[in-house]
Amino acid sequence: MIEYLKISNLALLKEAQLEFSKGFTVVTGETGAGKSVLLGALSMLAGNRCGREIVGGASDSCKVEAVLNFSDTSKIDAYLEENGVPACDDGVLVIARTVNREKSGRAFVNGALVPLSTLAGLGVYWVDFHGPGEPQKLFSLHNQLAMLDSFAGNSKLRESYLNLLQKRSAILREIEKIRAVKSLTPDEVEFLKLQIAAIDVVNPTNDGIAELEEKFKLAEMASDIVEKSSSISDIIDGDGGVLESLAAANKLAGELSEAGRRIDELRARLESASFELADISDEFKSLARGADLDESQIQEVREKMSSWLSLARKYGASAELVRAARESMKEKIETQSDVKSTLQKLSNAEISLLAEMSPIASEIMKTRLKAAKKLSASAMKLLERLGFKNARFEISVTPAPNPGAECGSGCEFKFSANPGQPLLGLAKIASSGELARVMLALKTTLADADSTPLLVFDEVDANVGGEIGAEVGKELAHLAERHQVFCVTHLPQVAACAGSHFLVEKTQTKTSTSVSITSIGSNRESRISELARMLGDRGSSSALAHAERLLG
Repeated sequence: MIEYLKISNLALLKEAQLEFSKGFTVVTGETGAGKSVLLGALSMLAGNRCGREIVGGASDSCKVEAVLNFSDTSKIDAYLEENGVPACDDGVLVIARTVNREKSGRAFVNGALVPLSTLAGLGVYWVDFHGPGEPQKLFSLHNQLAMLDSFAGNSKLRESYLNLLQKRSAILREIEKIRAVKSLTPDEVEFLKLQIAAIDVVNPTNDGIAELEEKFKLAEMASDIVEKSSSISDIIDGDGGVLESLAAANKLAGELSEAGRRIDELRARLESASFELADISDEFKSLARGADLDESQIQEVREKMSSWLSLARKYGASAELVRAARESMKEKIETQSDVKSTLQKLSNAEISLLAEMSPIASEIMKTRLKAAKKLSASAMKLLERLGFKNARFEISVTPAPNPGAECGSGCEFKFSANPGQPLLGLAKIASSGELARVMLALKTTLADADSTPLLVFDEVDANVGGEIGAEVGKELAHLAERHQVFCVTHLPQVAACAGSHFLVEKTQTKTSTSVSITSIGSNRESRISELARMLGDRGSSSALAHAERLLG
């Protein structure tokens, strides 16, 4: 659960430090007062994207910080470790995020700087948002199936099926690719074989090409290397060369050996220089011998270099690209020579995958049928309490005609609000109030089976009121027995059911506008006043009396 939230310069809210308790928390206020600021702060911490325009006033940045506490952090710690973030300390998770006007924002988890993607991935573990646009999502059969699978706990079965489906799709693409390839003529096959042979002659590898380039340089400068290396060697150790002069100098130094240690050191350096020059002379002699290539050797190197340059121009200037081209041509020839056999192998592999997918699809459909009955029954109980006395709600599960992302079967949510009316798909429900209540019943049932600690409801009680509103409040309070629940609401019947109550107020002057958030949960008079305002008039004695009764 979230225990502490600090907000700085977010939209019209300059500063707020809020402490939260377990259970059901409501946020109320006049229309346009800025109730969405609190939800915006939670959305930021969940890693959702936001524009720089959220930075309030003349500030350069806004910042949101939160402290969350969990009884079990094993899943969160595993995710944090996977992303190189420190684990939670004694069940405490600390999140902070900054958005700047002029530069990139920053996000921190347990003190470590993280990318926004890591923050978004972490958000899945602690918060789930249910906004006012949720009812429209029910129109999508894809979303309906996702809801049913969530209730059924089908994630592992779906993952197994979809992995096999992905392999089957790859095989089908390969079959299509082979069938689409134009048949090669004998001349084309022969041409490809010649190209492969030309590559094999060069046998391009990274080390081999580097060696070839070195040999080519040597071959092109062979005569020059032989001539000048021999001359250098003669200068060093030929008649009258450097070594003879050094020998004479060394002899003279020897005659001075009795002159002291300094002379001995200099003589030793002369000897060392003689040895080094002799070694250099031998190296140049070796270089001259190695570069003394005959014309046939030079021609061989030139021809191989020419072949390599031709291949590089055709297929790419690296050994990897040339080898890849060779494998592609080889594959074309092999495929051409045995198309029927290749297609048969691929077809057999596809049949084998379908055989693996079939029992998984059957198991998924079985769990969906079971979950559909249970979810329908639970939703019907809630719908009855939400004002539908004789409504019907069913989830039909039917086999899919072909293997696909729906994992072998699909579903459709159907509803009838009144006796005598046929069951119709939710997209055909005319009343937004009816659709909102159906959505609330489903969301409440699904959330009750959800393990996400914090559930945030943003005006999901729209288009309902009166006694039904009271039932909505009771259901949210029921959810709060297993979750921490936040709800932005305009209904006093809902607000009265909460254990914690935050009031959002907007203050305006001629030159400025600001928003404040205040906890009024422990102030009975303030709560009664706010409930009376929500009922229509906080100055009315009847509204105040009604608020008193609602609060109980």
